[in-house]
Amino acid sequence: MDGDRVNDYATRFQKQESEIQSLSAELECLKNPQKSSPSCRLDELREENTRLQYRLNILKRSLQDEPPHRGSAMMNINQRLQEIFGRAIRASCPELDSPPLSVTPNQQAKFGDYQCNSAMAMAQLLKGKGLKANPREIAEKIIQNIPENELIQKTEIAGPGFINIHLKRSFVSRLLSNLLVNGVQPPPLASKKKVVVDFSSPNIAKEMHVGHLRSTIIGESMCRLFEFLGYDVLRLNHVGDWGTQFGMLIAHLQDKFPNYLEVSPPIGDLQAFYKESKKRFDEEDDFKKRAYRCVVRLQSKEPDFIKAWNLICDVSRKEFQKVYDCLDVHIIERGESFYQDLMTEVVKEFDDKGLTEMDEGRKIVFAPGQPIPLTVVKSDGGYTYDTSDLAALRQRILDEKADIIIYVTDSGQGPHFQLVFAAAKMIGWYDPQVTRVEHAGFGVVLGEDKKKFKTRSGDTVRLMDLLDEGLKRSMDKLREKERDKVLTPEELTKAQRSVAFGCIKYADLSHNRINDYVFSFDKMLDDRGNTAAYLLYALTRIRSIARLANVDEATLRKAAQSVEVLLDHDKEWKLGKCILRFPEILQKILDDLLLHPLCDYLYELATTFTEFYDSCYCVEKDRRTGEVVKVNMWRMLLCEATAAIMAKGFNILGIDPVQRM
Repeated sequence: MDGDRVNDYATRFQKQESEIQSLSAELECLKNPQKSSPSCRLDELREENTRLQYRLNILKRSLQDEPPHRGSAMMNINQRLQEIFGRAIRASCPELDSPPLSVTPNQQAKFGDYQCNSAMAMAQLLKGKGLKANPREIAEKIIQNIPENELIQKTEIAGPGFINIHLKRSFVSRLLSNLLVNGVQPPPLASKKKVVVDFSSPNIAKEMHVGHLRSTIIGESMCRLFEFLGYDVLRLNHVGDWGTQFGMLIAHLQDKFPNYLEVSPPIGDLQAFYKESKKRFDEEDDFKKRAYRCVVRLQSKEPDFIKAWNLICDVSRKEFQKVYDCLDVHIIERGESFYQDLMTEVVKEFDDKGLTEMDEGRKIVFAPGQPIPLTVVKSDGGYTYDTSDLAALRQRILDEKADIIIYVTDSGQGPHFQLVFAAAKMIGWYDPQVTRVEHAGFGVVLGEDKKKFKTRSGDTVRLMDLLDEGLKRSMDKLREKERDKVLTPEELTKAQRSVAFGCIKYADLSHNRINDYVFSFDKMLDDRGNTAAYLLYALTRIRSIARLANVDEATLRKAAQSVEVLLDHDKEWKLGKCILRFPEILQKILDDLLLHPLCDYLYELATTFTEFYDSCYCVEKDRRTGEVVKVNMWRMLLCEATAAIMAKGFNILGIDPVQRM
């Protein structure tokens, strides 16, 4: 609205400027000094124009002073500073088409709150153009061109050309009040995009094992992040529910439970059932032939075979759901079978565009810059994983209209996905400048011996066994701390699940997903250092401060609207700034799809809070009686803001912090 008013005043101002010039020219031509009417009109216009110019300048200044977003959304301070310094840099150095922009939080408080490091890089670029350039002089020019704004208190030049930025304390205080009144709200979203995240993806008839843990945890957390930021998220479970293995499973089902069409077969252990059928497939020729015939009849969609297939899938789904319930994972199953009919269309499209070629009976596709081809049709006429993944990608781009597609699988599948993405770009399904398609790969889970995580007998660790072990160990830890004597049975069970599953998730997410990581219950349940156990206890302690001071939620809500959050003490200032860095951390994760910076940030926030709490009295008590004599409400609000950010961070990580622990 203010922008429209600026345009209106500017238009009127320009119109009257033109009229003034016209009248001035007319006056020059007038010979008769007694003719005064144009002169009178000119004076009126000049007076009106002065008023318009004043009003225009006021409005422009108010637009500059206002944050670029309104409402309850949290501001990304780093992003706002980049906008301000971006304008200053362009104005100070018009010789550069795309001048470098670098604004980062300052690591040392004595040098200010943020730092702009662009001057040195700009000097190098100018020298490359044959122009004389001194970084400190460039930094001075940048400072001179900083527009009026709402957040910068002062700037200083340090060293060869670093610009140290000091924020206004009143500005930070207002942002904290906004957070307390409106809750933790995401920064403004330019446009609501659709995101598809493909994760977890176990195989039907096989149990989920430790190898599925990382994909499930990382994928769920990515979905939660995108959802919090306001994106439209589709969570897909690309299960292995089609293929030749179903032939042997159905053949074995027919033999073991011949009346399966009338009575649901009691398959308790699907893993054992799979092993039995595989053994027969490998050892019995007649069984193998019948298994192949079953595959053909399944692919022909004969009702009895579809029913057998559904029975086997349902048993697996129930087992998968136990894991998803423990980990609080929500996902839509859309397995390989969903794309069967689409695969024919995919192959035809590649054929029609002349992109396929034959190789020893196989139909293959070479994508630009890729060393090996994709096999889209096998020599026996069947389709492959390559065909299935191409069909899935095509459906997500063209039918789902996805703007962002993320595949969360182990890094070993990276080369395969690069082939699929390259082929999709080649055929014109998407433009990387418009649609973001990315493989978020991860390393393997290692045992404490630094080898692949296995049972003592050398078998793959079942995921449910791992989660059950986590529950047992977390209960032992709670009893060791004598929490069973303080908490009700219901509270103790909630704390047990929160610690067990929270620690397993956090241990994964706190490591760079690209790297392998060592799975250790002892380390993840340790309540010292950067662990979920430490952070969960820290959040519980922060939440208890108000309760122990007899300050209820209604009082805190009222205070948030009326009490100024003072930031005079160094530790108050440090904590306030740390709280408000939350949107910057989320933006970083969005850019590179690495979640460990959020864990590092939550740990930093918890330790910064401890420094604050040790130095600044939130509640003052009578030393003799222990009664509360004074509550420093602005500090209680800092406690509340810290807890709110930590709780939201946990929510994104898929961790459920309980009220009491």
